[in-house]
Amino acid sequence: MTLSEENYLKTIYHLTTISEAEVSTNAIAEKMETKASSVTDMLKKLAEKDWIHYKKYQGVSLTEKGQLASKMIVRKHRLWEVFLVEKLNFPWDEVHDIAEQLEHIKSEQLINKLANFLGNPTKDPHGDPIPDPDGNIVTIEKVLLSELLQGQTGICVGVKDSSAAFLKYLDTNKIALGSEITLLAKEDFDLSLKISADKKEMVISNKIASNLFVKLI
Repeated sequence: MTLSEENYLKTIYHLTTISEAEVSTNAIAEKMETKASSVTDMLKKLAEKDWIHYKKYQGVSLTEKGQLASKMIVRKHRLWEVFLVEKLNFPWDEVHDIAEQLEHIKSEQLINKLANFLGNPTKDPHGDPIPDPDGNIVTIEKVLLSELLQGQTGICVGVKDSSAAFLKYLDTNKIALGSEITLLAKEDFDLSLKISADKKEMVISNKIASNLFVKLI
């Protein structure tokens, strides 16, 4: 599998986790910032290799073979993110682009040794699940912070937006995975939230709250 093919498979996988419907060519093109015609050409190649099911104008879905392959790419990416943060002390907002390069390393032996070295983690530094060698994923029940009711408390377990800008915002405001967050009040006018994060009170926008996952406690 070429690097480009791997990137397409991973993109299709991520889009399928957002919606149960088949993935459209336009959605792939938008995600990969390329032309729809280029996407169509690649989809034909992936279908010929049995990585995807593809019919023109009907969307795309991963075959069983393609689903496992895409999960292994995601597994490598997220394991490398754990390594970069935990062992090399990279900030969590800097690891994505580096992991994008490392995820294309082919050695299965290296990745399995890396997983063992890290203690076989089940989630990356952003809270996203890491598939095991068989493609199984440990999922946890989580909701967006914006969905909490007044007085409810949750533990921060992940982010919906993993952009560097958002992660830096969280660092500045001392919000991290494991932070205990209580919704104190919600403003009717703009839906901004007054919260207590690890006993520190602050006001955050609805946009921020809509990008933080919490597990209710």
